[in-house]
Amino acid sequence: MKLDVIKQDGSKSGNIEADKTVFGIEPNTAVIRQAVLAEMTNMRQGTHASKNRALVNGGGKKPWKQKGGGVARAGTIRSPLMRGGGTVFGPEPHGYNHKLPKKISRLARRSVLSSKAAAGDLIVIEDFSLMSHKTSDFISILKNINLENKKITVLVTGRDENLDRASRNLRNVYLVEAAKVSTYDIIDCEILVIDKVSMAVLTNILAN
Repeated sequence: MKLDVIKQDGSKSGNIEADKTVFGIEPNTAVIRQAVLAEMTNMRQGTHASKNRALVNGGGKKPWKQKGGGVARAGTIRSPLMRGGGTVFGPEPHGYNHKLPKKISRLARRSVLSSKAAAGDLIVIEDFSLMSHKTSDFISILKNINLENKKITVLVTGRDENLDRASRNLRNVYLVEAAKVSTYDIIDCEILVIDKVSMAVLTNILAN
């Protein structure tokens, strides 16, 4: 299958032959859902915590004598029964890591790429490198290709300092390295922008 290639000024540069096994398959929505849920689970920090009786302050001294006070016996003010005491069975820090099989991960990314390509939401650009780090220059490119008001994900190869600095304070633009892109990265946008080099990288990783 062939996809149109455009320049930074919005004019058509030609077309490129896209691998059908990556950009032209029947999307598997069940696998996409499974991959996105796994990736969102792995984003969780798992730092939630509460203090148990061993962590709260105080309690080194017996609050009152064992007998004769007319109240229940107590050994520490850190008891969960006391005001300000420790929490019983509270949340503890733990990981949420969920390992996704490689075949499912690749199929999910191929499915999303194919869905984007079929819907016309995938734009292949000749080159997305910038000569300056000015945000205004980056916005002018987006205007040329009618994307200034769209939520876009730009796939790049390697680190481009100018491109990173020009787009870092734009809320609707997200840069991600093509070799490390996840299913969530490419589905969480209105338009996916990819240059020819990044397209070759994706094809090399995801092709059967």
